[in-house]
Amino acid sequence: MRIYVCGLTPSARAHLGHARSFLFFDVLRRYLMHRGYRVVFVQNVTDIDDRSIAEARETGRDYREIVEGNYADFKGSMRKLGMLDEDLEPYATQFVPQIQQMIRELVDAGHAYASKDGIYYRVASFPNYGKLANRNLAELEAGARVDVDEQKEDPLDFALWKFAKPDEPSWPFEPYGAGRPGWHIECSAMARALLDPDGTGFDIHGGGADLIFPHHENEIAQSEPLMVRPPMANFWVHGGLLLFDNKKMSKSLGNYEPLSDLLARHDPQAIRLFLLQTSYAKVKNFTEEAIAGAAAALGQLKRAYRALSARSEPVSTDLTKTGYVRRVESDLDADMNTAAALATMLEFAGGADAVARRAGDGETLFEFAYLLGLLGIPPGPAWVEVSPAALMPGFVECLEASLNQRFEGTPEAAVERVVAMRQEARARKDWADSDRLRDALQNCGVVLKDSKEGTSWSVAG
Repeated sequence: MRIYVCGLTPSARAHLGHARSFLFFDVLRRYLMHRGYRVVFVQNVTDIDDRSIAEARETGRDYREIVEGNYADFKGSMRKLGMLDEDLEPYATQFVPQIQQMIRELVDAGHAYASKDGIYYRVASFPNYGKLANRNLAELEAGARVDVDEQKEDPLDFALWKFAKPDEPSWPFEPYGAGRPGWHIECSAMARALLDPDGTGFDIHGGGADLIFPHHENEIAQSEPLMVRPPMANFWVHGGLLLFDNKKMSKSLGNYEPLSDLLARHDPQAIRLFLLQTSYAKVKNFTEEAIAGAAAALGQLKRAYRALSARSEPVSTDLTKTGYVRRVESDLDADMNTAAALATMLEFAGGADAVARRAGDGETLFEFAYLLGLLGIPPGPAWVEVSPAALMPGFVECLEASLNQRFEGTPEAAVERVVAMRQEARARKDWADSDRLRDALQNCGVVLKDSKEGTSWSVAG
């Protein structure tokens, strides 16, 4: 199974919206491997673009320094979120010869032309243009604009090669002239070189929904005229956008937070669970309350794992013992419905304590851990550090008296809820409330420990 995902353009620090798209493809890849496919996964790095050049010009830094710093920050965050490394991670600047070869072929075939400021793709030469985005040419032409420095035959035409400007990085390109590649041709050339050298297409091409037009539409237009047998990809998969408090994330609105900063405030596994609680294709809304809810759900999974591991060992690798494996597979078969798969796992968790009391449940523990790992939320040693049975008698009553608040469910659920409330307080920098909640738990025999991975709790003593 050959998969190409449009990766990060690291002209700025990554945010949670980026993570949502890449995290879905991580789960898709894990599931295909679970089903027996050998996956070749390519995710590129757009390490040269207008924004990184503009940032370099404004700050006086080298564009490569900007790209490298932002990308290192992004990769560190992806590792915390449990993402698998890519099989291939091409950088656009490493594929300039392949990009130039593709441009030559497009010019020779009449699909591209040189002008005063660069080489452009001739959109009118490709009859299927607009099909992916479900738009017609008349609609697109009505909204097309031409910048003052562009020399195009048609407003819809787009740049394949931008001729060199003073103080900008450039590469020689005979016989046309030195310059740098346009954004869209980079992905077409890298996908062709790594996944489709014979021109018969590959399996899955993906990215965020904001890439459908013009980026992916332009990739199709560039690639398919040069193929032996189109289409470029058998499936186009696009992740939904992420809103922050029902608004598009923007620095001007004050709701932009770099991903690495968010991960410093919240448990990465809780963030991953939060992102998987909604279908990949739908718009999702981020709130601190939603993250707190995800942390509580994660706590339920941890309690179930502790209940199982306290009574059994993962002695089997047979994934056919219970109906939960088949149900999770059925959930994911239905257009990768991770929300349904998580609901199934939480149902599994709800009955885990009763299952653990039965004999011969080693397979169940293995299945539970395996399915969580399939979603990228594998149990770790910290999951079994807390013994729920060690909570003091009357713990819930103690906590209710300390906080003057009712708590439903098990004592462990009450602990997780207070931990989530404290995370909310810390997020809004209400340190007094954070301390109040910590002290209430401590008064009832529970000690909190904050680390870069999140907050864990244990019974005092």
